[in-house]
Amino acid sequence: MQSKFKIISKILKPAIIVIVIAFTFYFLPFASSLVKAEIDCQNTNPSGFSAGDAQYCSEQLQNLINLYLPAQTTNKKNLSALQSQLNDINKRISALTKQIQILSANIVSREEDMAYTKEIFNQKARDQYTFLRLYDPITPFLFADSASQAFQEITLRQRATDENRKTMEQYATDLSTLKTDEDNLTKNKASLSSLQLQVADKQKFLAGEVAKVDTYLSSLSSKQQELQALKEGGFSTTVGDVPASVEPCSGKPGSSNFCDPGFRPAFAAFSYGAPHRKGLSQYGAYGRAKSGQDAETILHAYYGGIEIKKDYSTSINITIQGYGTTDIETYVKRIYEMPASWTDHDSAALKAQAVAARSYALAYTNNGAKSICATESCQVYKPVNKGGAWDAAVDATKGWVLVSGGQPFSAWYASTAGGYTFSYSAQGYTTPNLWDTPGGQGGWPNSAYEIVGGSPWFYKGWFRSRSGASCGRNNPWLTSTEMTDIINAWKVLYQGGGDTSRVSPVGSCWGGNPYSVSDLAGIGGYNSVSGSSVIYGNDGATISVTFQTDKGSVTIPGDQFKKTFNLRAPGYIGLKSSLFNIEKL
Repeated sequence: MQSKFKIISKILKPAIIVIVIAFTFYFLPFASSLVKAEIDCQNTNPSGFSAGDAQYCSEQLQNLINLYLPAQTTNKKNLSALQSQLNDINKRISALTKQIQILSANIVSREEDMAYTKEIFNQKARDQYTFLRLYDPITPFLFADSASQAFQEITLRQRATDENRKTMEQYATDLSTLKTDEDNLTKNKASLSSLQLQVADKQKFLAGEVAKVDTYLSSLSSKQQELQALKEGGFSTTVGDVPASVEPCSGKPGSSNFCDPGFRPAFAAFSYGAPHRKGLSQYGAYGRAKSGQDAETILHAYYGGIEIKKDYSTSINITIQGYGTTDIETYVKRIYEMPASWTDHDSAALKAQAVAARSYALAYTNNGAKSICATESCQVYKPVNKGGAWDAAVDATKGWVLVSGGQPFSAWYASTAGGYTFSYSAQGYTTPNLWDTPGGQGGWPNSAYEIVGGSPWFYKGWFRSRSGASCGRNNPWLTSTEMTDIINAWKVLYQGGGDTSRVSPVGSCWGGNPYSVSDLAGIGGYNSVSGSSVIYGNDGATISVTFQTDKGSVTIPGDQFKKTFNLRAPGYIGLKSSLFNIEKL
């Protein structure tokens, strides 16, 4: 038992020392290098970004981001090592706990043994004292039969005395050792308890920081999504009462609204159409009417073989949020989604629009069972009849509804699809994909019906927000350095090597702590762009963009380039559509 205790004691003390050293040299440096993320920026309301002077976040959030983000990469590196150290410490504590439990039980057993041994020790001490007091070395010679027998008895008595003395010395040593072990056990238990508290505190701190980091990174991702939404949206998805004016400086070279940026080379991303590119294209419908197509032909072009029911109930009431209730036909006469001047070919485009608006309202409200909003998020409604050719088109198509399975079909529509509309489904019916040209894909883009209809959004370089803010940019053109910067941003987003949360526009319009141009160049490695080309797919999207750079050609998938461009392009410059082109001057 004594030997076993000494072995345990030898193991126990160095192990505790190792833990203390581990805390000192491993845990504390990592803990001290963590940056505590006390993020107060809570502006996650997308509406806060609709104004022209919308900031990426409040000034307070921007300052905190500036402090936090440079240490974020360090935190990520330290986190794994720190957790490993914590796991090792916990394992050591677990082993020590078991050892101390064994030692504690051992000491309890020894204490019981020592209580009995102490009685023996006392008895032997009394016997030894009595023996020494009464022992007469002459007695053995008086009673022995021979001298030899007398000497044997003396020898045995001496051995017994020596054994008793050794036993008493050992008992004294054991009692002393037991006292020392009990003291050490008390100290070790206290030390272990302290270490466990430290580990618990550090783990709690670490868990809290990890949670904060995760929350913050999610917030950054949310901000980036809002940034993309703002750049990808930013204009009315329907024509409205009056056709949109042609925005200066947003056109391609050679067009009336082209503005020379004054530098070479110059690059700009031009979008074909804009979201959502589904259902009827209003400018496409107008172009088809100009080309001699009637309302039913136009509807079947955009909605395929769907049934046009011409005697649907006209007594259904529609409740408009903020405006009360009216019957379906009056409701449609108060929809302001297409200019009343579009009267070509017996107002074919207006009639197609009236049927689409009526069908959408009935499908959206489930035949009047729920209300509908009065904005372009649903359909633009005003509390007075639009009048003129529009009212006439509504009357001419009274009761006409697109139906699927007997129920109104949700007939989506938008101003401009860029010459290609996407398929979508509702109530068991699927619309067709459509190259919106007389000759199908072969006629795209030059003969697209939206060009015939005069859409200012068919092919456009976007550089302003919906409210007209431009963040100091007066055209969509980028320098070679700026376009190269976007390629380097793509490298970070899709091939690693940097912090994706810092891929956002540089400048006061967005705030935050974005990478500088030189930062991204250092990560991506590209320094200049000299040319570009795109490949389009049969599905109405840009498949890839290839750039000629100082490091040779680099090809980027179209969807990845669109996301990168909208996250990194300066100001409000953005791509609205997945169908786009890169122009070069």
